[in-house]
Amino acid sequence: MAKLIKLYEENPSQKYIEEIVKVLKNDGLVIYPTDTVYGLGCDINSKKALEKIALIKQIKLEKANLSFVFESLSNLSEYVAQIDSNTFKILKRNLPGPYTFILPGNNNLPKVFKKKKTVGIRVPNHNITLEIVRALGNPIVSTSIKDEDEVIEYTTDPSLIAEKWDKLVDIVVDGGYGDNTPSTVIDLTNDEPLLIREGKGSIEI
Repeated sequence: MAKLIKLYEENPSQKYIEEIVKVLKNDGLVIYPTDTVYGLGCDINSKKALEKIALIKQIKLEKANLSFVFESLSNLSEYVAQIDSNTFKILKRNLPGPYTFILPGNNNLPKVFKKKKTVGIRVPNHNITLEIVRALGNPIVSTSIKDEDEVIEYTTDPSLIAEKWDKLVDIVVDGGYGDNTPSTVIDLTNDEPLLIREGKGSIEI
């Protein structure tokens, strides 16, 4: 049964943040709020948890398009290959924010992602997410919580999320109603930025 934890963005309880981190470090899955839709995440170093996400999403892990959620741009070099100054300026101008930027990966990617040449990175403008990643000490691997409903693509009510995901995850963080528009996805691996998906973030980057 998933535990529902209420957190406030302005001043999230450090006691609860530590509890969430403990679960993540023990191969657990956590649903948490971001500056866009609610996300399902796990510790980047937990193969067991990554496999659970792949099973839930019914995808092959090595082919999964999962995002890496960072605390800040200063941590990117851990998993991202060297980028040029123009790319860095785009990142600096738009992050933290509602974007997923696709960048070239480096040799430090977890073993399950070794064949991937690119990674999607996020630095959400949401204090709860950033506090969790900061306390964890490394990125969260994340995917959006999608709904089967054809009209409402993303569930925004954390209590409904907790009800639906009760037996699949360990913790659902209630950070209030979420957004129902996902991040804007932009590929920065070529000479010119390429829009993959228009979402909450402006495409004028």
